[in-house]
This record gives sequence, structure tokens and C-alpha cells, in this order.
Amino acid sequence: MKLNVKFLPLLRSAARGGLLAAGLVLTGCKGIPAKGEKAARRDLQAVTTAFRPQGQRPSLPTLTTNSGLGDFLTFAMLDQPSVEAAYFDWAASVERIAVERSLPDPQLSFQSDIADIVMTVMPGLMQEFPGPGKLKAAANVATAESKTKYFAFETAVLQTAFSLKRAYYQLLFLDENIRINRQTLDLLADLEKIARTQNEVGKVTLQDVYRAQIEEDQLTTEIANLDDSRRPLIAQLKGALGLTHDQPDPPQPTRFESTPLELKGDDLLATAFARNPRLKQMEADVRMAEAAIALARKSKVPDFSLGLMADAKAAPTMFRPQAGMTLPIWRDKIAAQIAQAQASKRAADARLTSDRIMVTVDFAMKSYDYREITRNLALLQDKLIPKARQSLVIARAGYLSGQIDFFNLLDAERTLLNFQLQEVEARTRREIVLADLSLSIAGLAPEGAPVLSSLSPENGALSTQPSPKK
Repeated sequence: MKLNVKFLPLLRSAARGGLLAAGLVLTGCKGIPAKGEKAARRDLQAVTTAFRPQGQRPSLPTLTTNSGLGDFLTFAMLDQPSVEAAYFDWAASVERIAVERSLPDPQLSFQSDIADIVMTVMPGLMQEFPGPGKLKAAANVATAESKTKYFAFETAVLQTAFSLKRAYYQLLFLDENIRINRQTLDLLADLEKIARTQNEVGKVTLQDVYRAQIEEDQLTTEIANLDDSRRPLIAQLKGALGLTHDQPDPPQPTRFESTPLELKGDDLLATAFARNPRLKQMEADVRMAEAAIALARKSKVPDFSLGLMADAKAAPTMFRPQAGMTLPIWRDKIAAQIAQAQASKRAADARLTSDRIMVTVDFAMKSYDYREITRNLALLQDKLIPKARQSLVIARAGYLSGQIDFFNLLDAERTLLNFQLQEVEARTRREIVLADLSLSIAGLAPEGAPVLSSLSPENGALSTQPSPKK
């Protein structure tokens, strides 16, 4: 077949005209936001303003040894890469709502009948229309998914805050531990002098001096081990702050700040059920599964397509309308899609129930730990340590007067040291348990955390009220 070259310009002009017309028609087209989409974008904007304004990391607090716990927490929550990853996962899921509720892209078509010459030139436009309710159902699934992603982001924020607090308290109480051991080492040096004096006057043997030296050597090694343990603890603090290995180590905090928390049993447990982001994520998973069931049921509804072609050569212009419809005839496929969505819903329900049970169990265990540690701490601070200190004074006087041997004197010293170290350990454990209760279980975000406070009435959308202070 030979094509008359004089018709090629006409063919090209018709194609350009069709493309230009399609471009003019489609320029500026914009879909209608789905229910909940505006609220999701509003919530994302509220968090973005605090977390990544203008797409950039905000100014971080300058950390010094005198910085408060709040500065360290703010730095960690805004700088931690795992929090940033969860934030962008959430942002992507919010954008996905617009994708799911939008019509498929129109198709620009071109058709021509050619014999020896171009007989017809027919540019056209075709648009597919998913069955009634399908786009809305798909948007509902995407909206529910965006909520699960938000709560994953909030969980990452709280987990970062907990990791920071744990490293913060362990470092602070490490210094307290070293201080007590060094005081005890000074005490042992004094006891060694006393033993030497007693030995010089013939009251005791040289064995007492060696015993004191053995205790000193053991304690010197323990202090060295404690000093060496600072390195991994600083690495934990550095990791919680989101600092990479090539960045300078953070300053070690010296100011102690406890975790304020009203531990009132049922009230705190009720707060956990109302605010725990892990539970909220599971609840959002259930809503997403329900929306997926509605979408699966729409698979039995046919999709439609409409189009129009025009013969640019005909006079008058000839139009050729086109229409199409899918035939959802594979009933086993449709039934499987619905059954799959229903099974996912039941799995989400089971996970939610399981997590509620786990929150209850975790709360009971952590509450018991807190009460036990508090009782033991009061026993150590109010009774055991004062009595052990007095016992050491008496033992020292008894050794000087020859009433007791050096072994009993060392035993009194060891008892006081053990009680003092147990007191430091109990204080450390209590602060970590309080942080775990407030952050991981109750879901109470620190002041200034870049999170939303609760669910708002509008389609279950997240509110943008500031988080409560702790």
C-alpha cells in the first residue's frame, strides 16, 4: 500500500489538533476530596508544622551537660530517623487517598482509515468509570490506612522518648553508682590504715591488712568496669537522639528529672485504653478491614467506559460515540475477594483483642513492679541504710577496741555498700518503670511531642489539639 504524501500534513495536523483539544479539556481538572480526606490533610499539616516545617528539620535544642530532660526529649523526637520514616509513611498514605478516589486517566485515541489515501482521520477521547461506589470504597480504605500509619508514627515518637529516658536515667545513676563505690574505696583505704596501725602495735596480724587490700583491689576493678560501661550507655543515648556514628557524642546530662505520673490504678488503665497508640493502630486496622469488605463487595458491580471520536475529514463532521462495560462473571473470584476481606477483618479483631489483653497484663506487671520498687526503696532509704551506716560505726569502734575482728568490720562495710548500690538500682528501675507506664502503656506523650491528641468527631479524623503536658 502506498500513502499519498500530500495527505501526511493533514494527518499530522489532525493529530496535533486532537492532542491540543484534549489538553485544553483536561487542563486544570481536579477531583472532589473524599470524606475524611480534608481532615487527614489538616492533621498532617498540623504535625508537619511542628515536625518538618517547609519540609526541613526544625531548629534543634542545643544540648549541654546542664540541659534539662525536656531538651533531650525534644531533640530525640525531632531528629530520630525511625520517627522521620514513620512520618513520611503516614504522609504517603494521606496522599494515597486522592489517588484512590480519583478516576482513571482519560485515554486519547486516534483512528484512521487508509487505502491509497487517508479516508478518515478520527481523534477521540475515552474515559473509564468504575462502578458506582467503587471509588468511594477505595478512598475509605485509604483513609483508614492513613490512620494506622499515623498511630505507627505516634508509636515511634513514644518509643523514641522511652529509649531516650532509659539511657538518660541509666547514665545519671551510673555516676551515682561510681560515686558510692569511690566513697567506699576511700573508706577501705582508711580501714587499711587502721589495720596497719593495729598490726604495728601487735593487736592484729598482717592478715587484716591483706584483707583490706583485697577489698580495695576488687572495688578498684569494679569502678573501672563501671567507668567502661559508660561508653555503651552514651552510645544508647546517642542512638536515641538520632545521631550517627560520625557525629560528635552528646554531652552527658547532669541534671536529674523524674517522670511525674499519677499512678491511680484504674484511672491510668482507662487512660491506656483511650490513648495507647498501639491499640489505636489496631482499631484503625479493624476500620480499614471493614472498608476493605465494602470494597470487595463492589467487585460484583461492572465498570463502564465512554468515549467519543470525530472524523476530521468528513463534511459535515461525523461523530462516533463509544461505550463499554465490564462483565464481572467470575463469581468464584468475587466470592474469594469478599471472603479474603472478611478473614482479614476477623484477624484484625483478634489482634485488637490480643493487644488489649497485653496492655492489661503489661499494666498489671509494671504497676506491681512500681509498687514493689517503691516499698523496697523506702525500706532502704528509711531503715536499712541508716542502720547499716550506724552498724559500720559501731563495728569500727569495736575493732579499734579489740572487741570484734576485721572480718566483721569488712562485713559491716560490705553490707552498707550493698544497700547503697541496691538503693541506686531501685531508683533507676523506678524511673524506667514510670517512663514505660507513661509512654509505652498509657500513651502520654511528653510536652512538645509532634503528635495529635485524640480523635475528632469528623469522620474519626485526628484532632490537632496540643498533647497534654506531663
